[in-house]
Amino acid sequence: MKLVYFAWVRERIGKAEEVVTPPAGTETVADLVAWLSGRGEEYAYAFENVGIVRAAIDRVHAKPDAPIAGATEIAFFPPMTGG
Repeated sequence: MKLVYFAWVRERIGKAEEVVTPPAGTETVADLVAWLSGRGEEYAYAFENVGIVRAAIDRVHAKPDAPIAGATEIAFFPPMTGG
């Protein structure tokens, strides 16, 4: 699956996107974040406050308990503001 990182999440991880194969048992966005956080200090830093980082599965906003099975792309980004 393709992971895409935006704004300061991208800056902290050091890449805009990557293709990964999460391990068995990685079933939700929260599981994916937990796995990513263990991949290195840059990921741990990006996801240090999991309540802030938002996710989208195939361009649809998703909650942490959303299943990721069959997802083509998962994006991670900070909260957005605007008007």
